[in-house]
Amino acid sequence: MYTSYICYNQHLTPMPSRLDNGHLTSLFENATEGIILTDGNGNIVLLNPAAEKMFQYTGNEIEGKPIEILVPDQVRSHHHKLREGFYARPSNRSMGQNRDLYGKRKDGTGIPVEVSLSHYTRDNQTFVIAFIVDITRRKEIESNVKMQQAELERISSELRKLNIELETKVEERTIILKEALQKLEQSQAELSEAFDKERQLNEIKSRFVSMASHEFRTPLSTVLSSASLLSKYTKEDEQEKRDRHIVKIKSSVKNLNDILEDFLSLGKLDEGKVLSHISEFNLKELITDTVEEMKAFMKNGQYIEQSYKGGLIINSDKKLLRNIIINLVSNAIKFSDEGSKIIISSKAESGKAVIEVKDEGIGIGVEDQAHLFSSFFRGANATNIQGTGLGLHIVQRYAGLLGGTVTVTSSLGEGTTVIISIPINQL
Repeated sequence: MYTSYICYNQHLTPMPSRLDNGHLTSLFENATEGIILTDGNGNIVLLNPAAEKMFQYTGNEIEGKPIEILVPDQVRSHHHKLREGFYARPSNRSMGQNRDLYGKRKDGTGIPVEVSLSHYTRDNQTFVIAFIVDITRRKEIESNVKMQQAELERISSELRKLNIELETKVEERTIILKEALQKLEQSQAELSEAFDKERQLNEIKSRFVSMASHEFRTPLSTVLSSASLLSKYTKEDEQEKRDRHIVKIKSSVKNLNDILEDFLSLGKLDEGKVLSHISEFNLKELITDTVEEMKAFMKNGQYIEQSYKGGLIINSDKKLLRNIIINLVSNAIKFSDEGSKIIISSKAESGKAVIEVKDEGIGIGVEDQAHLFSSFFRGANATNIQGTGLGLHIVQRYAGLLGGTVTVTSSLGEGTTVIISIPINQL
């Protein structure tokens, strides 16, 4: 089993002298991993009960047979060369890293495995010990995760279509989304149980499912209730009531679209599909135009003060920088009260551009500041405010693509200041 179809682990640790043959036999027979010992000719000397169960052989059937009997047919023809190479330069190691490895059962079926090799010499003959783990369950979990990702992508596509065809198909699309959300919530418990067993990445996905079901529910409920009430206002003099509910629907769908954009941005970043494209542009003009667009989303009485100094023309990625500014200004608006002030100070000098966004909002607690750039993290005082917890995480990653940095200072109840610094001479 020294091919790309079976992988291997660590080194063999010498047994303490107090472990007599009885202890060693108990360890061998009760190990949950499969253990197979082969001699210098690659023939099976013995195997433990776990290996017998895994490959569906008894010891009498397989002992003395070449190890290739447990190797898939497609690699068996050249497996002996790999085995001989291992015997020539034996070492304790894992095999097949970054590749899917398989063994072959007695009935001919394949079994995904992880394998680690150890060796020792006795009477001038090299013996090899293979420790084998059946990872069938792990592969099933990985497959389920991929299926859930595909389902979430499908839901995202439906939501984008809903935003375009809202006025004519809102009720139909909302029903579809509600059914999809119910399926998502039903699978949440199963996913959470599986994800707890699959490292830090699975923990992040579990948090995503929990956040998504919470953030989708509120705007979807608004859309459903307003769409239902619209059908009751049929008289001409009820146009004002109809308009009020249409505004609610549009606002809710915008929230859904914002959530989806965050998800899609994170997905593209994780897949390495976001690259920087450096070009020359007017930084002051970009900031002014972007802030002007964001003013449409300000609360009653909010206002923005801007200042800029230094050179106007810089070299950077205009699209990524615009997305960073949108994220920061959107957060300042979202987490500040009506009538509050937002200050945007920018400068371009000494080979770098610095953009500072300062608000008078709710601020961030000291205990939460260590997690600001974690995906799906939300501060304890922001649970009742719409959001995904991805904003600063995405901003930091965009800034990293531009070769820049992000710093945040904040006091609870007094506001937050975010500073972006990027190099501007990258052509």
